[in-house]
Amino acid sequence: MDSQVENAIEIAFNPASDPKLKAQAFDFLNNLKSEPQAWQVCLALATREPRSSEVVRHVALQVVNEAIQSSQLDVQGLSYVKDSLMSYSKKVYGGAGGNLEQDPLTIQNKIAQTLTCLFVALYNTVWPSFFDDIMALTTTDSSLTRSNASGVRLYLKVLISIHDEIADVLVSRSSADRQRDSDLKDLVRQRDSKKIAQTWQEILSQWKTRDGFILGDCLSTIGRWASWIDLSLVVNDTILQSLFELISSPPAAGGNNPTGNVLEVTLNTFIEILGKKMKAGDKIELIEVLRVNEIVSRLIASPPLHELRSTSSYDTDLAECVAKLVNNTVFDIVNVLDSVSNKATVERANIQLTAFLPHVLRFFSDEYDEICSSVIPCLIDLLTYLRKRPNRDADYSSVLPPILQAVIAKMRYDETSSWGNEDAQTDEAEFQELRKRLQVLQQAVASVNQALYIDTISNIISTAFENFLTQRGQVDWRDLDLAMHELFLFGELAMRYGGLYSKTKPVSPAAERLIGLMYSLVESDIASFPHPSVQLQYMETCVRYYTFFEANPQLIPRVLENFVNFVHSTHVKVRTRSWYLFQKFVKNLRQHLGNIAQNVIQAVGDLLPIKAELREENSDDDGMSSDENNQSAHAIFDAQLYLYEAVGCICSVHAVPVESQVSFVRSVMNPLFTDLEVHLGQARSGDERAALQVHHLIMALGTLARGFSDWTFVNLSPPTFVPPSKAISEEFGRTAEAILVALESLNASAEIRIAARFAFSRLISVLGNQVLPQLPRWIDGLLSQTSSKDEMALFLRVLDQVVYGFKLEIFEILNILLTPFLQRLISGISEPTLGTDDEIQLAELKREYLNFLLIIFNNDLGPVLVSEANQPIFETVISTIEHFTRDISDFPTAKLAFSVLSRMTNSWGGPDVPNSSLAVQPSLPGFDRFMIERFSPLCWALPSNSNFNPKDAQGKQVLNEAASLQQAILSKTGQAYLSWLGDVELKGMGMDESTINEYLQALCNLDQKKFRQYFQALVQKSR
Repeated sequence: MDSQVENAIEIAFNPASDPKLKAQAFDFLNNLKSEPQAWQVCLALATREPRSSEVVRHVALQVVNEAIQSSQLDVQGLSYVKDSLMSYSKKVYGGAGGNLEQDPLTIQNKIAQTLTCLFVALYNTVWPSFFDDIMALTTTDSSLTRSNASGVRLYLKVLISIHDEIADVLVSRSSADRQRDSDLKDLVRQRDSKKIAQTWQEILSQWKTRDGFILGDCLSTIGRWASWIDLSLVVNDTILQSLFELISSPPAAGGNNPTGNVLEVTLNTFIEILGKKMKAGDKIELIEVLRVNEIVSRLIASPPLHELRSTSSYDTDLAECVAKLVNNTVFDIVNVLDSVSNKATVERANIQLTAFLPHVLRFFSDEYDEICSSVIPCLIDLLTYLRKRPNRDADYSSVLPPILQAVIAKMRYDETSSWGNEDAQTDEAEFQELRKRLQVLQQAVASVNQALYIDTISNIISTAFENFLTQRGQVDWRDLDLAMHELFLFGELAMRYGGLYSKTKPVSPAAERLIGLMYSLVESDIASFPHPSVQLQYMETCVRYYTFFEANPQLIPRVLENFVNFVHSTHVKVRTRSWYLFQKFVKNLRQHLGNIAQNVIQAVGDLLPIKAELREENSDDDGMSSDENNQSAHAIFDAQLYLYEAVGCICSVHAVPVESQVSFVRSVMNPLFTDLEVHLGQARSGDERAALQVHHLIMALGTLARGFSDWTFVNLSPPTFVPPSKAISEEFGRTAEAILVALESLNASAEIRIAARFAFSRLISVLGNQVLPQLPRWIDGLLSQTSSKDEMALFLRVLDQVVYGFKLEIFEILNILLTPFLQRLISGISEPTLGTDDEIQLAELKREYLNFLLIIFNNDLGPVLVSEANQPIFETVISTIEHFTRDISDFPTAKLAFSVLSRMTNSWGGPDVPNSSLAVQPSLPGFDRFMIERFSPLCWALPSNSNFNPKDAQGKQVLNEAASLQQAILSKTGQAYLSWLGDVELKGMGMDESTINEYLQALCNLDQKKFRQYFQALVQKSR
């Protein structure tokens, strides 16, 4: 069997093996693990001479490990593995094995794992001498010193593996494993921890100048084990002396050191030791004993971090390691200050904090972001602590200014950066992410000392603006970029209460300062600076602080002039971004713009012509906002739409007379109409580019309408709608007619339908009730035979707005179009699904269909469903709702279906019948029996399904709606419903008399919440 297993492993892990043969080999190996004797075969393969291949031995040892961990071996089997593996280890790694070929590193690690598995299984029972036996491998026959290199390496690997198995806090473990690990650690501390610590001293003494591998593993072991053994075993004169020597004069380790530079490993050991949990006073003492400040000061002054800091030889790895040590130390110091009140301890902690603050600022100001980021956490902790202090303005007053100055300096682009360079996009993204983290620090400083923050930031901004004026624009773009960035962030404090002004006065000192800075921004003409970063931030800032311009409208024309310049920028990122920001600016300030429409339309008119371009088949445009992609025709058109919306906003301001509004709108729309007429015929003939041009023109017309009036019916009552003037409505009526002609000609195209639906939803507010006569044509065009379920669902949402907005005028139109409209919807719902996406769209369509029915009832339009024209389809509508209530695969739809039935019951059931003496008077004749006989049984249809889970959260919501429906029916029909339930429905379900009486009592007497709970409990009880 040995050869079979060996061949299977070789085949399975040979990249050149036949795939079918490889699959058979893996199946064989997976089945092998369940064989009771497999571990014996694999143990032999791993330890035999001559040795098997590396991959065979690796897999074989893994099989042995899994057998031990899964408790497949009894004590006898475990002892056999122990004896075999120790016999092999003595021959290969023991003092007598010096002439044997050493195992590869992967096999050494695997043997260490197997010994760890044996340690976990046997240490507390039959192998208490585990560590003694492994330690014995480190010596030679002729000496008791730890002079056997191969044995020392294996011993240290075993110690590392044991820590990772029983003490690594990052590994999630079961409660049983946690208890097992705790017991094992207690045993190690009791039996062997002193001996193990002694071996570390001996190994450090003997190998620190001879072997970088051994030294690195020994330091890693000390750092790991320090977290759970007695700290005095690690923090003692002997080990500390060795660590200090390594810090002072790091040796040149022989060969390659897999654990990294010895100095960095030593620092990581300090970090691990400092990370040990202990009392606050003890932690300060540990920082003092370890002389961390002295170590950090020495390393900062060392050539790799000082003389070479500004050169390519700067040791960034070492700097990052020292920064982490500083960060962790300061974190501990702050934690002590925040958690103790002992005066002596606090005084010692303050001394350490004062000593470490320059170190923090040194690494925080490092030009490498990775190093800077390493100390940000401790700065945040420090500032959080300062914010919580009652006398925060007085205490540590000297700490905050250098921190804030360092944060601001780090916000600035360094001298080597080149903004907008495509090759440096990754660096740019990382820098912007760093700025976000720095912003958190600035806000923390502001929360500690607001006055300091306001003065410092405003001085930085003012100085940059003054330099720009005095030096006639000959300033470093990085300084202006920093000033603009800080001005943008200043609003986090200045606009904390929602705006800058309260009754024409600044709401806070920060707001007052920001207002002054905004005056300086506009008057200094920063917008004329040619760098794209400054131009972009100028626009972003003006848009953010538009309330400043509301209070100072005299400045708007000057800023608008700058925006008009930017929309013509030769820099693609500035140009396309400015189109969006221009729209945002004029939209926010549309009531303060004055009669400037003609000038603006003339200024941007050259940017309005649309030119559609088909995407190349091999285009890799994925929508990312790189410069290259921003130049694509698709991206430019998307940005161009913002210009149309901006033009619409400017044309619609109150200061422009209606006649002028009409004239301006025509000047924009007529070229679009002409272009549409030219390309429509070509599109009918199958010209793809012409069809895309038609799509773009429709989108532009719809966007122009949205800019003219962005009013919607959502969350507003119709009386608040102020219809546009008749002249404007007629003008946009031409737009609607042009789009309808295009839609009717090309409604087989999904892209045209999407554009037309987009335009229709935006034309509603400018057309007013003129949209109603066109509604049948819109429905015919947008709901073609090829329309997808997603299209139908989206159109339903738009139609909901129309019904809601014009409920007093829409009845006759709705009465005419409802039957064919519902037929198309029900047909779409009935179509088979073709995959997961189709199923998702179907579920959405069903819910939008039900929402549409709710909109009809909620707006008192229910009679349209049972009018003479629509009576034939009423039964079909009811049947679809009934079907949805029974659908166990779609609980949200079932819940909504019950809601429709409840609303229908309340609308047509007539007045409530509080007692049996009152006659039932349904608004719809015969509807009382219809509710009882058709609606009531539906409440039990879903719970009766054997696959229904009454404990499912969504299923419970459906039961709640079913319970509410029953209460609604009872409120309208009274005793007639109770008699039906008791004599027919519940009895027919097989419910006993006692339960029926109890149920009827609950239905009559409980409120909605309690009856829902009762109904759920009854359904669960019946399962």
